[in-house]
Amino acid sequence: MSTQKRIAVLVVDDSALIRSLISEIINAEPDMHVVGVAIDPFAAREQIKKLNPDVVTLDVEMPRMNGLEFLERLMRLRPTPVVMFSSLTAAGAATTLRALELGAVDFVCKPSIDIEGGVLELAADLTDKIRAAACARVRRYVERAVEQDVAPSLSADAVLPLTAPAHVRSDETIIVIGASTGGTEALKEVLERIPRNAPPILVTQHMPPGFTKSFADRLDRICQIDVCEATSGMRLLSGHAYIAPGSAHLLVARRGSLGYTQLSDGPPVNRHRPAVDVLFRSAASTYGKRAIGVILTGMGKDGAAGMGELHDLDAFTVAQDEASCVVYGMPKAAIDAGVVSRVAPLGAIAGIVMQRVGIAH
Repeated sequence: MSTQKRIAVLVVDDSALIRSLISEIINAEPDMHVVGVAIDPFAAREQIKKLNPDVVTLDVEMPRMNGLEFLERLMRLRPTPVVMFSSLTAAGAATTLRALELGAVDFVCKPSIDIEGGVLELAADLTDKIRAAACARVRRYVERAVEQDVAPSLSADAVLPLTAPAHVRSDETIIVIGASTGGTEALKEVLERIPRNAPPILVTQHMPPGFTKSFADRLDRICQIDVCEATSGMRLLSGHAYIAPGSAHLLVARRGSLGYTQLSDGPPVNRHRPAVDVLFRSAASTYGKRAIGVILTGMGKDGAAGMGELHDLDAFTVAQDEASCVVYGMPKAAIDAGVVSRVAPLGAIAGIVMQRVGIAH
């Protein structure tokens, strides 16, 4: 019999049905169990003090105090790994991004219809994110002055065949960045430090449809560079960052010496669409050693293979270090594969990349 400690989860939701369904999902897993449930933040506060859970699942819309207000207080006073439940609406997307900013590790989307069937369908996603949250590094929140179904684990071959890099008829450079769990705040920290004369930047952040537009708009408001959700056929311009939409893989296309965005609705890769491996392979195929690859915090290993393809072409590659990651999975996979040129703390990555392209920072 295994003596490994099971992950203790507190479920906070005002719906008795949702509490029951989530508890059923969690208790069916051998490595986790529900130690308590709470109908609102006031009950949750007492349960956290009494039970000291490893992870809290938290709904946003609750009586007496909403989930965001409770999350902010929790992360200020007693930082705890939290997985949020979010609605698939524009307002829900904005709320979720605020929750991630406050310190939530990740989120799952609560179905708007067929609640029982929908919640059971997200079982694998929820339990994977609870496992990641249990080993995540959570930090005390300090206010800043500026503000699916489980798919087969396919490789990038399913979307884009591996080819020799095209001849690049210019000295243009692009930067490609991949991130997952903890990545929304990590990307904000990197992109806020990028100057307007930087090369084009393409970003794949694991995020479902409906959330990436709000995420890109938020970054655009706080960064020097222009940030947008990518659509197909956008010219890659200096001082611009292009965020992969939650419904499609982001690739790089070339027409002569000019670079453009391209989207693909190909199958999920490493169980993700968009996938980092697809973006990195595309950059390797079109820009070769003129591409710079950056991999940030995230669960799993998406991006390691694509970073290997960049590294094999003598492209410069950077990975976030363990101490500054929320979840070390993706950077660790690339580092363990020996395909990373430089390992650095999050706060240093923008400066390292700008130094590499010859821009003062």
